[in-house]
Amino acid sequence: MGKSKLEISKESGPHLRLNSLVGSWDGNTRTWFEKDVLADESPMRGKITLILDRFLSYEYQGSLSGKPFEGRMLWGYDLSNQKCQFSWIDTFHMGTAIMYAEGTETGNGFAVLGSYSSPEMTKPWGWRTELEIINSDQFLIRAFNISPEGDEAKATETIYHRIKS
Repeated sequence: MGKSKLEISKESGPHLRLNSLVGSWDGNTRTWFEKDVLADESPMRGKITLILDRFLSYEYQGSLSGKPFEGRMLWGYDLSNQKCQFSWIDTFHMGTAIMYAEGTETGNGFAVLGSYSSPEMTKPWGWRTELEIINSDQFLIRAFNISPEGDEAKATETIYHRIKS
């Protein structure tokens, strides 16, 4: 009997790429609230674990303007639909909401698109998250705000380096 799609993916596909991120990470996060105006730069610590042998749990802690915050992302790759998916919660950006996003593989990672809204907003805004794997000891996560009119601006960027044990 041949290998399953998941087994093949863990050997040479998107699950191999995701699984390569398991470990502990130190990084630096930059945050923008206005286009091209850096609002904050601060240390970030992340931990990535494997769940159910196919999903990544990404937990992070940092600060923004001196105030601590933390968050969680669950990353996966749906082999049947060839879509990368994530759910995201945190104590700053998301308030009490959960963002769901999906997208595709990129040349060196994944890009997913979600959205957020509130009663004060006339239309939802988009939020694109890019996970870029530089090498086995470095990756970055970038996020972009996308206005209802389609204008994009970088919102956050975290560059991580693996913590060697």
